[in-house]
Amino acid sequence: MESTGRSNAWQDFKLNKQLLNAIEESGYQNPTEIQVKCIPLILGGQQVIGIAQTGTGKTAAYLLPILMRIKYAQDLGPRVLILAPTKELVVQVSLNARTLASFTDLRIVALYGGVGPTQQVEALRKGADVLVATPGRFMELYLKNEIPAKQLKTLVIDEADRMMDMGFMQQLRKLFEVLPPKRQNLLFSATFSEKVEKLSEEFLEFPHKIEITPQSTAARQVTQEGYLVPNLKTKINFLEFLLNKKEFNRVIVFTRTKETANNVYKFVQRKGLGPVAIIHSNKGQNSRLNALNNFSSGAVRVLVATDVSARGIDVSKVSHVINFEVPSRSEDYVHRIGRTGRASEKGKAITMMTQAEQFRLEKIEELIREKIPMKKLPKEVEIEETDYEESQLIARSIDIQKRKADPTFKGAFHEKKKK
Repeated sequence: MESTGRSNAWQDFKLNKQLLNAIEESGYQNPTEIQVKCIPLILGGQQVIGIAQTGTGKTAAYLLPILMRIKYAQDLGPRVLILAPTKELVVQVSLNARTLASFTDLRIVALYGGVGPTQQVEALRKGADVLVATPGRFMELYLKNEIPAKQLKTLVIDEADRMMDMGFMQQLRKLFEVLPPKRQNLLFSATFSEKVEKLSEEFLEFPHKIEITPQSTAARQVTQEGYLVPNLKTKINFLEFLLNKKEFNRVIVFTRTKETANNVYKFVQRKGLGPVAIIHSNKGQNSRLNALNNFSSGAVRVLVATDVSARGIDVSKVSHVINFEVPSRSEDYVHRIGRTGRASEKGKAITMMTQAEQFRLEKIEELIREKIPMKKLPKEVEIEETDYEESQLIARSIDIQKRKADPTFKGAFHEKKKK
């Protein structure tokens, strides 16, 4: 049998006692593949591109060697900058960093927008060794002379693909200009798109590229199922049927729009299928963090979310992901279902789609290079009549899709020629 080259123990990395104690207390089992391949390279000061799905342990893959290299607090200014695209991700990464640094005196400071900078400035003035920041808030405080950047020796760009999707390239270029040129650069991403490749070429020199799974592969330990559902009302009936099952004990329901998210949230709450919480871009920072914390602690059973928040959800033991609507971007499907089946756990992803959404599912299957098994709706689920307005929307959407595929196609909604 061929050896995987995988380490059996954390001690193999020659990490110090403080980090090994934190690993043990955190309940980490054996190192994951991304950790086995990245930790020695980063400890050796190499530049690294890590391509791995969420849930594979990539945050610890860069945090552990970084914390090992800086070892203890110093009053020279921050030495490490970790950039993440959203507030939720900054909070999540800084929480992971504090957990792994819990037996050290290292100071981790989180910087993000959406709240006033006063408390963050106070934290910076007390001293920081590691900054976890969104690019915008970092530059804002740097330009106010609140961040001494001379001692920054390590830069990490996490969730690089999301950062490119959100249009951060110009901000990153300005940010690179204020950082010391001699530094260790690390880039981590779930996918290696053309934009991410271009970014890596701009700021990495002779990097080691570690790719754990083929790009945009769905997590192996996630069982996927698809259901053709005629309309919104039947989707609601199906959701109620699923949430009445006991095995659906920690569930994320994903929607495409904030409006649908709000309606699903109200329905779950009204039917007593929760406790339920909701996160989307219109919710304030405190509201979103409270929802995530309550979901993580088990105080909330069902979390309703849009794709904007998908990557900020790093919660273990999510039993099911329900795609109430198929995402517009195929990549978002991979990130959605990556919320379950994290690390070595098992999970299930259930996708509901109308006829209009089938086209999107086909695009997803092309991306992940596998077929999503289609199942029949359980006979207990009541199938509702599709009302006129929704049937028109579905027909119009199908027409648009067919026209994109074949510009000569004339559907039900093409304009009649004048006589």
